[in-house]
Amino acid sequence: MATHMSRCRTWSRVQRYGIAAYRKYSSGGRYPNISLSTPLPGIPKPVFASVDGQEKYETKITTLENGLKVASQNKFGEFCTVGVLVNSGSRHEAKYPSGIAHFLEKLAFSSTAQYGSKDEILLTLEKHGGICDCQTSRDTTMYAVSAEVKGLDTVVSLLSDAVLQPRLLDEELEMTRMAVRFELEDLNMRPDPEPLLTEMIHAAAYRGNTVGLPRFCPADNVDKIDKNVLHSYLRNYYRPERMVLAGVGIEHEQLVESARKYLLDVKPVWGTSSAPNVDLSVAQYTGGIVKMEKDMSDVSLGPTPIPELTHIMIGLESCSYLEDDFIPFAVLNMMMGGGGSFSAGGPGKGMFTRLYLNVLNRHHWMYNATSYHHSYEDSGLLCIHASADPRQVREMVEIITREFIQMGGSAGEMELERAKTQLKSMLMMNLESRPVIFEDVGRQVLSTGKRKLPHELCHLISSVTPGDIKRVTTKMLRSKPAVAALGDLMELPSYEHIQAALSSKDGRLPRTYRLFR
Repeated sequence: MATHMSRCRTWSRVQRYGIAAYRKYSSGGRYPNISLSTPLPGIPKPVFASVDGQEKYETKITTLENGLKVASQNKFGEFCTVGVLVNSGSRHEAKYPSGIAHFLEKLAFSSTAQYGSKDEILLTLEKHGGICDCQTSRDTTMYAVSAEVKGLDTVVSLLSDAVLQPRLLDEELEMTRMAVRFELEDLNMRPDPEPLLTEMIHAAAYRGNTVGLPRFCPADNVDKIDKNVLHSYLRNYYRPERMVLAGVGIEHEQLVESARKYLLDVKPVWGTSSAPNVDLSVAQYTGGIVKMEKDMSDVSLGPTPIPELTHIMIGLESCSYLEDDFIPFAVLNMMMGGGGSFSAGGPGKGMFTRLYLNVLNRHHWMYNATSYHHSYEDSGLLCIHASADPRQVREMVEIITREFIQMGGSAGEMELERAKTQLKSMLMMNLESRPVIFEDVGRQVLSTGKRKLPHELCHLISSVTPGDIKRVTTKMLRSKPAVAALGDLMELPSYEHIQAALSSKDGRLPRTYRLFR
């Protein structure tokens, strides 16, 4: 055993110092104290592996003759994510019944000219280990498929059929109506009110226009949307110049070849229009309040029921994602952070953000305080969502208005650096996921015609200064507030008082005096 250990030590020294050096020191000489950064004597200079140029990992973009953009990002692996993104969403429904985007999301990947049913589509994808999904937002509709790289031709053919050749059968429309009604019921019953509050804050901030139009189909419109209405909408908005075919994990030339084959000369089932009637309205920020009185006492029953809470969301206009100020606003949102009162974790979980330190740590009765930033091509909204017992709503609103006012103060060097590091960390971690890279590529190319790479975004984040934070906050505080309130609203201050608090120096609500409580 001793002999074996001795041999191991001898071999490790030979590896570390080389044969010549080992002979020199094995005769009894003392081994030198060499740092790890110093080249070792007797060892040839190492040759490291290197990537042959950065171009392999950059986003490549090609525009076809019909205006369709093809964008790809190579990524190592056997699987790819490919999809079609359309510049179409609930903000474009001003001239139509609201809810068309919601309907199209539910109808996606149903029967088409080539496939008789959704089951046929899923069976075809299963042969290539694939899955499909469709998601709509206020400004974008996204059809996506993840499958094996060798099934790319089938995937693009299927996407072309699903986007441009849906049958929209009567039974499919009826099933969609049922699904939409169920989702609307679920929206009003679920314990987490965040989707409903987001809908309400947009309605308050952009009253009756663009991104303020309903994201979910209103109950009154469910029976109004039929095949003719959908075809009329699709004829105007599902046009090649408003689309991007994006892919991650495939060669660009392969994707362009498939796009030419299946998306270049395809005539949509709804026909074409020589003069499309597209709504080009610019978002008009109005500010305002949307209230919903609701009994929240029985939202979550059971052995550990959630207590009755009132939810308030207050927002101010920020900027569009095309503006330079978008990055400082993203850093400010990260600096505010927040979460629920029962979150656990260290700095990476945001425990050192302002809404944790100044709100949740100091006011034990507050159940939630979270900052959100919604940004679009022509406007944006930075808001704080808070929840507490209905009897403490007034105090909760004042705490949030004070936080907004304090955003205009000077940001500490350490908290700013922490927010920037956390934002970069979140960006880089998310962009390790193939579907997230796909969405990032598609959305950027759809909105700007190009893509900023992660290292460019990280550089912009690093360049944000305390002066930038103060400048964007001062500009934001000049806008009228948007307020969404849900639950028991007996103690809710008036909109005018909230506006006065956000115009004051300390964020305090005007004092009110009552003879009777």
